[in-house]
Amino acid sequence: MSLESIRWTGESLQLLDQRMLPAAERWLTLRSSAAVAAAITDMVVRGAPAIAITAAYGLALAVAAGEDRAAAAARLLAARPTAVNLRWAIERLAAIPDDAVAAEAVEIHREDRDINRRLGDAGAGLLSGGVLTICNTGALATGGWGTALGIVRSAIAAGRRVHVYALETRPYLQGARLTAYECVADGIPATLLTDSMAGALLATGRVSAAVVGCDRVAANGDTANKIGTYSLAVLCRHHGVPLYVAMPTSTLDLRCPTGAEIPIEQRPAEEVRGFGSSQTAPSLIDTWNPAFDVTPADLIAGWVTEHGMWQPSASVG
Repeated sequence: MSLESIRWTGESLQLLDQRMLPAAERWLTLRSSAAVAAAITDMVVRGAPAIAITAAYGLALAVAAGEDRAAAAARLLAARPTAVNLRWAIERLAAIPDDAVAAEAVEIHREDRDINRRLGDAGAGLLSGGVLTICNTGALATGGWGTALGIVRSAIAAGRRVHVYALETRPYLQGARLTAYECVADGIPATLLTDSMAGALLATGRVSAAVVGCDRVAANGDTANKIGTYSLAVLCRHHGVPLYVAMPTSTLDLRCPTGAEIPIEQRPAEEVRGFGSSQTAPSLIDTWNPAFDVTPADLIAGWVTEHGMWQPSASVG
């Protein structure tokens, strides 16, 4: 099954509403940069590479509508602050003349699919047996194939026996709603478990490696990823299981020296107080809901890029 979440018609942007999965597959048609920015903020689309592609198309819509480019770019940049890919895409388009912005956005989309394939192939040899992952890092989070889940796809394509253990990923359940959805759709052997079960699973010896995505990697290798990744890395270190980061080089922020400088997005309290239309906590209880945490570089076994393995002291590309 070929999964996709982003379609460009030349006049509008179509996004698969990932908030509705797996219960329903609903596509939204967006015709303005403001609508695109809102869709990014509201997590209609998510995943650092997919956000970058979507923002690029959002700027193309702004140019086509005669909007002020600087204002549209600022609006898109503010939609979600942690994923550096968004900034990378907007800065790449800054030097492109108006009549070529849409074509460049299409090229960013095409390049991402190619990058994911090469990244997956570069990391395929690292995986065999049980593989633990968090959040969604597959075709739905990218232009296609995926980053961390792309490595799994490439490993399986290479004939390696892999079984995915997918953490459900609180509070938004991207692992349960999206990674599990992709695994079922593509016939990838997989088991779903709650975030709090990761340590117990690692203690059984069933997991040979963990592989995660990233929204920003600092120059020293500190990595921001979905909340819960830091805890997973600590558990993996205790159990002697290597944790790898799937890192498209557009996610590397050499202007950010360490993870301490990475801005961490705070999400609405309602995402912790309930899910969907169901309230699971008192409406007056305080919440703390960071969307991401930062895993120190010394807990990471390696960073897999489309160019091969990267180390913080190495140059990229």
